[in-house]
Amino acid sequence: MDIYLVGGAVRDTLLNYPVLERDWVVVGAQPDELLRQGYLQVGKDFPVFLHPQTKDEYALARTERKQGHGYTGFAVDCDPSITLEEDLLRRDLTINAMAQNTDGSIIDPYGGQKDLEHRILRHVSDAYAEDPLRVLRTARFAARYAHLQFTVAPETISLMADIVKQGELAHLPAERVWVELEKALGERNPEVFIKVLRDCGALEKLLPEVEALFGVLQSAEHHPEIDTSLHILMAMQQAVALSADTDVRFAVLLLHLGKGTIPQSEWPRHIAHEGRGDKLVKQICSRLRAPRRHTELARTTCQYHTHCHRALELPSKAVLTLLSATDALRRPDRFEAFLLTCEADARGRLGFEDRVYPQANYLRQALAAAQKVSAKQFKDSGLTGKALGGAISAERIRVLEQLRPA
Repeated sequence: MDIYLVGGAVRDTLLNYPVLERDWVVVGAQPDELLRQGYLQVGKDFPVFLHPQTKDEYALARTERKQGHGYTGFAVDCDPSITLEEDLLRRDLTINAMAQNTDGSIIDPYGGQKDLEHRILRHVSDAYAEDPLRVLRTARFAARYAHLQFTVAPETISLMADIVKQGELAHLPAERVWVELEKALGERNPEVFIKVLRDCGALEKLLPEVEALFGVLQSAEHHPEIDTSLHILMAMQQAVALSADTDVRFAVLLLHLGKGTIPQSEWPRHIAHEGRGDKLVKQICSRLRAPRRHTELARTTCQYHTHCHRALELPSKAVLTLLSATDALRRPDRFEAFLLTCEADARGRLGFEDRVYPQANYLRQALAAAQKVSAKQFKDSGLTGKALGGAISAERIRVLEQLRPA
């Protein structure tokens, strides 16, 4: 049997990009041969094995034939006669359809190296259209390599649009959509993921609430970029600079959903968009089965981001109310994520990219001051229950008053 390094490891090595994992394809072998050598079989739909020492994945060369909808409706053939070129043909993009031999030579039957050189994401064959998950994967690769000037080939965008029109995205499990979305949020340019999905019509199917923000006008005084969608994409760029956490970037993406529900006759004002948006955030998170951490931050930020922006103007009692509403005293880590999300929102505006955001540091100081006030200070007062709670709140307001900006 012959073994080749394939896929992402070959691609990223040629790009001088960090290689995170190595996958291998085995040509001319039966499952029993790998089992006898100590490999552990883990694949259910087709034979995939873990190397006994490195734990890298080794898959038997295979072909696939579409039998149903979605990304699992395939009949798989792993006969030992299947060639490396046949295996590579079934892959998504040419830059992922290369292999490396044990002597270091590159096997590239479909022009992956040429597309790497020209910074093109291009499908290998029309078989690309058989797996709707590839729409999201391609958009994710565009987000990963945007800083290297990669773009999606027009013919691939067209094929992605055909997949969307055929309704194939509806057959993707929510869990798989979430996995791709979260991975994309972790890339250097997650906003490109959103742009590519929109270019092929997939955004309207997967995140119609976000699609609805395109063309929604805002006040030029506060938002020189005017279009709400442009603001969101700019804020996502700022979120990348502020935090590597995907919950922060996800919260930024969903921050202004309520503006998409405001009648055009009321533009550019968007009164009470926070409450409108919270309903949509809850709807999206439920539909995608987003983790609790992402859901809670997205909802909290959607409801209270305008309070954060106005923090320097708020009376001390309102600041304490904000700390309580965001559960900052019990969950300071999430409150920090809330502040980063709000800062990304404030800086994600044309001409505001490098502006300082003093509200965040002020609220950090306010939280630290409020945390120093506890029930221990009143242990000799005889106060209990609501009376004790009222005394603690009053003392917190007093110390917050001392922090108020001049």
